[in-house]
Amino acid sequence: MEVTRIFDLLPYYKQKFRPKDDALSGKENGEWVKYSIDQYIETANSISYGLLKLGIQKGDKIASISNSRPEWNFVDMGILQTGAVHVPVYPTISESDYKYILKHSDVKYVFVGSQELYKKIEHIIQDTPNILDVYSFNRIDGIKHLDELTGLGRANPDPDKLKTLTNAIKPDDIATLIYTSGTTGTPKGVLLSHNNIISDVMNVYHVFPVDDTCKGVSYLPLCHVYERTNIYVYHYVGVSIYYAENMGKIADNIREVRPEILTTVPRLLEKVYDKIIAKGFKLKGIQKTLFFWAVNLGLKFELHGKNPLYKLQLSIANKIIFSKWREALGGKLRVIVSGGAALQPRLTRIFTAARIPVLEGYGLTETSPVISVNDFEKGGRNFGTVGKPLRDVEVRIAEDGEILCKGPTIMKAYYKEPELTKEALKDGWFHTGDIGVIVPEGHLKITGRKKDIFKTSLGKYISPAILENKFKESPFIDNIVVLGENQKYAAALVVPDFTHLKSWCDIKGIPYTSNAEMINHPEIKKRYKKEIDLHNTFFGHSEKIQSFELLDHEFSIETGEMTANLKIKRRYINEKYKTELEKLFK
Repeated sequence: MEVTRIFDLLPYYKQKFRPKDDALSGKENGEWVKYSIDQYIETANSISYGLLKLGIQKGDKIASISNSRPEWNFVDMGILQTGAVHVPVYPTISESDYKYILKHSDVKYVFVGSQELYKKIEHIIQDTPNILDVYSFNRIDGIKHLDELTGLGRANPDPDKLKTLTNAIKPDDIATLIYTSGTTGTPKGVLLSHNNIISDVMNVYHVFPVDDTCKGVSYLPLCHVYERTNIYVYHYVGVSIYYAENMGKIADNIREVRPEILTTVPRLLEKVYDKIIAKGFKLKGIQKTLFFWAVNLGLKFELHGKNPLYKLQLSIANKIIFSKWREALGGKLRVIVSGGAALQPRLTRIFTAARIPVLEGYGLTETSPVISVNDFEKGGRNFGTVGKPLRDVEVRIAEDGEILCKGPTIMKAYYKEPELTKEALKDGWFHTGDIGVIVPEGHLKITGRKKDIFKTSLGKYISPAILENKFKESPFIDNIVVLGENQKYAAALVVPDFTHLKSWCDIKGIPYTSNAEMINHPEIKKRYKKEIDLHNTFFGHSEKIQSFELLDHEFSIETGEMTANLKIKRRYINEKYKTELEKLFK
């Protein structure tokens, strides 16, 4: 059968793939709870019947606020089958964003995952008259449980009406309203049709080297279109989906499930790599020597290298060192797909050398999301790029370097924002706001974010993302923000990698009682000056970081420096760290 609407994926899955009990799986009380495709379809249908009994009509908005779990999928498909619009909301956003989104989107019902999340929005719901009721996935006193809705649906089945409704839903109808997490300003509501997202699925499914015998571990938020589309791709190729319990348990979950595929953002890969290197530093003697010999070998990896001696050395490294890396990631990974932010090329290089291939892609919420991605076809991979544009997506570079694109994956509009829509879709092209080039081999390379590029008082333009990605290669640096708008030079706020720094302090015999004390130690400042000077050598004089300030804590979503999908919020950082910035530009 042909898949033209998102909910078509369910009968397609049932028709095409062998029966299995783990189409979806989630952890409850320490055990994996699994659902077959028949259970998935039956639950989604019951939710659809329940919503119809509540009076939901085509075009109505229904929100979900939850961590990723099977219930999210049940609700997603149940909503879409009625012709209603799913409004998935991040579980980690601010109170002001919750207020804005729940009112601006005109949602009628809200599904919430847990009591903790309900407490965040309880008082907001009371002040939002468009919301008629709330249903929960976990049991919460005084709140209707999802079972009540499915029970209502089972008591009032109307398959003929549901079939009539689904038959009337066109591929071009709106499926979802997704609010961008936004590094600045108010969230924008992106309207995506069934065809937008399904077009993306059809353009990328061949990239994933997996089939219906495979498993995937998912930990990214399903409210973000990146992981949501990945999950739909898994449906299309028959991959069993296992939702990780949380970030703290993801390593354990990967070892339990032993997946063939993992989709991620660079932040996790950076953390995995840093932990591996930290363990290497704790080794002694010949073991430590061999470990770092293998690491240095992996960092030199080229896709089409022909040096026989290097190949022999790499095969030895894979047998004695990298095999342990693979086992730590379950031992069966065929690919890691990375998106959402820039990935350090050295990570792509070393993981690929370790026979854990990493494919980097690029896209935005407004593009459903993938615009380009590396793949395993001949000439399909190029380290340091985000791959070639998708088959049905046309990309060109504007005179000012901005990446423009057009194709069936481009959003319909920003909700209630005609002027913003017109600005973003000028001349039939979507303006991404990113700066890039197409390299001779046809791959797209991102060189910065248009709004982040700043000019010094000496008239020199600097793209901070390029510098930040390079400086984060240092094992001493967890995060860094480069600043310098209208200043004489570029400077940086530096977040140390405290795990690595503490190990270094122990080796050097440097005492400390807190992060704050540690970063103010003269030897620590001297060591970071050395790191900054080393990485400055990769840039021209006007780009070099001339001063820096160490911070005693990590950036996080909770403390406001990062968006829900782990991007830096520069405007917020400029406000929050005014005191530190004044020191940088004396």
